[in-house]
Order: sequence, then C-alpha cells, then structure tokens
Amino acid sequence: MAEETTPRKKSVPEGLWTKCPSCGHVVYTKALHENLSVCPKCSYHFVIGARERVELLIDRDTFKEMCMNLKTEDPLNFKAAKPYLTKLKQDQEKTGLEEAAVVGEGECFKKRIAFGVTDSRFIMGSMGSVVGEKLTRLIEHAHARQLPLVIVSGSGGGARMYEGALSLMQMAKTASALARYSHARLPYVSVLTHPTMGGVMASFASLGDFIIAEPRALVGFAGPRVIEQTIRQKLPSEFQTSEFLLEHGMIDLVVERKDLKTTISKLIEYCT
Repeated sequence: MAEETTPRKKSVPEGLWTKCPSCGHVVYTKALHENLSVCPKCSYHFVIGARERVELLIDRDTFKEMCMNLKTEDPLNFKAAKPYLTKLKQDQEKTGLEEAAVVGEGECFKKRIAFGVTDSRFIMGSMGSVVGEKLTRLIEHAHARQLPLVIVSGSGGGARMYEGALSLMQMAKTASALARYSHARLPYVSVLTHPTMGGVMASFASLGDFIIAEPRALVGFAGPRVIEQTIRQKLPSEFQTSEFLLEHGMIDLVVERKDLKTTISKLIEYCT
C-alpha cells in the first residue's frame, strides 16, 4: 500500500508583495517600484532612498557625486543601547551609503544644477557634522559656479544627538551658506518629503525660494504627540501634513512624485 503524502505548501518569496500602510492594499513589489513607489490605489508615497531620488530627478549618467571622502567620527565617544560607530556601520551596510546625505552636480532636463538629498533610512536622515559639511560645500559649490540649487530633505531625526552641539552647529552653518547664496540672487528649490522634521526643517529645508512637498508628508519641528502633550490640546487630524502647511501658507506647492522633476525644471527655468 502506497504511503500517503501531504502536499507541501508553496512558500511566497519574501519581499514579493508590499502592503500599503495607508490603505492596506497589497501590491506586487515590482509594480510598486515601477510606479515610483507610490500606492496605485490611494497614492500613498512610500519613503525612497537617496540613490532613487538621484535617478528620479537627475538625467541619466549626468550626476557627479561630491564630498565622498568625508567620514563621520565619534567626537563624544557616544554610547547608548549601542555605540555610535556601531550604529553608523549598521546603517552603512543597510543603505549602501557612507552618510545620510548625497550631494553632487547633475542635469535636470539638461539644466545643470547642484543637487543634494538626505536619506531617512540612515539614522533617520539626521544632520551630523558630515551631513552639514556636505550640504554646506554643495551650497558653496553652487554659489561659486552660479548654479541653481535643489535639496531634497527626508529627515525625521533633525540634529543628530550622537554628536551633541557639533550637530546643532550645522543648522547655523547651512543657513549662513544659504544666506550668501541668496544674496547672489540664485534660485534654491527645497523639496520636503516624508518625514522632514526637527533641526533640518528649522534650517536649510525651510529656506528655499520655492518650497515644495510630496503629498501627505509629515513636516514640522516637534512631532504632533510632543506638541499635544505640551499644550494639552487635541490637534487637527491633518496637522503637519503637506496639505495643512500649504493651506496655511508655509509651503508653496504640493507635487506628486511623478511630477517632481518637471516642476523643478520649470521653476528653475522661470528664475534663470
């Protein structure tokens, strides 16, 4: 008598499907990437990395990265749940980046621009000494070469606590560089993505001649829960979203990801 065999369940490869955190829709991951990591059902904009931003906004094979030799150190010998240098190494391996910022020069629809982006996957895109130095050098590079400047901000961490006051200094440093750049009457387009918070929003991210944001991005200084606990009042449901800030005059445009490159190019063309 032949032995009975139970059919083996076919396992679904990990990462084949992605569930939208906004509407719960499950979408084929490859199709999601082809749609620029935007949910096809509710238009939720997933967080994407710095390299993907370069591919999205800069013409193919035109980006020349700068400041790749800058390395983060541990000036405070900071230790918490894990040492700072351990956290850095883990995020470098996870993201393939040396730091939370990528800066360089490239073309946007054949218009030469200075371009920078912060990546929220790397210690929440927080601004330590190297991130601040990279962005400052990018601004000074744009100033010296009379280039339009575009910085895409994705930082839920603001100033990086691991570096203490050295991190806070980057707010003043980037803002000062932008003041000199602005005095030269050169255009700066600031793009806010989910999330853009803390010291980043309180410095270079809020100083654009044009400030545009992706839909439903969380944008602000302190988070909604912190504010509610402080003022002991219930905040509006859409508080600190891109749409809320647009309605209250803090930003200029809310632009879907598929239209970002065209919008940036047009803004630069109007100014130059």
